[in-house]
Amino acid sequence: MNLNLKGKNALVCGSSAGIGKASAMEMASLGATITLVARNETKLKAVQSELPTPEGQEHNYLVANFTDPSALKETIVEATHLRRYHILINNTGGPKGGPIFSAEVSEFTQAFSNHLVCNQILVQNVVPGMKEAGYGRIINIISTSVKQPIDGLGVSNTIRGAVASWSKTLANELGSFGITVNNVLPGFTATDRLEDIIGNASKRFSGSTEQASDFMKGLVPARRFAEPSEIANAVTFLASEAASYINGINLPVDGGRTKSL
Repeated sequence: MNLNLKGKNALVCGSSAGIGKASAMEMASLGATITLVARNETKLKAVQSELPTPEGQEHNYLVANFTDPSALKETIVEATHLRRYHILINNTGGPKGGPIFSAEVSEFTQAFSNHLVCNQILVQNVVPGMKEAGYGRIINIISTSVKQPIDGLGVSNTIRGAVASWSKTLANELGSFGITVNNVLPGFTATDRLEDIIGNASKRFSGSTEQASDFMKGLVPARRFAEPSEIANAVTFLASEAASYINGINLPVDGGRTKSL
């Protein structure tokens, strides 16, 4: 099985922490040259210094805030003039939790912009290089909510579903160019995002985050939360040559929690 990413350039969004960082680390260990993308330059520099360089890669980073699509476009246009990307990892922090009925309209429009609009900007700028190379991997880290909506995450459920449909449509359009487009759907994963979700869930348990955490683990056949590295393993496989005939799928990495097939 060919998992070697030597000679591949990967643009990894949300890579200053969590699943994005773990994905960047794993792909770098297999030879990919990484461009980190996040809004905090201090954290980006720290992660860049940690990235493995088994093939002597020269990793770099881009400072970008996904609340400003116009600025993101300027940044990525400049970056693609300097480097052709074979792998794009779309990964953006989810919208705040809460019931869908009480969500403000602005929450939907902002989340749509942060996720789908910014994904579209990135794809439009990296795909020409992928077509030239005859190799492309676009991997969107979204949520199991595209298969089974999650209570208390109304806006996120809605926007993640839109991204999944966008991704499937894109997979159909780009498959003939040697470019695959897939979604990884993390389950409960030990990140800052999960801490927020546990905090919201604790309201059902008189404010006890421990009880909320135990309840959530009980929903998972594996009876535990995932580590970011476990999600990164799936991301990295989909980025490799070994996954060349996997296209247009939603891959849950959730310990078996999602009830649907």
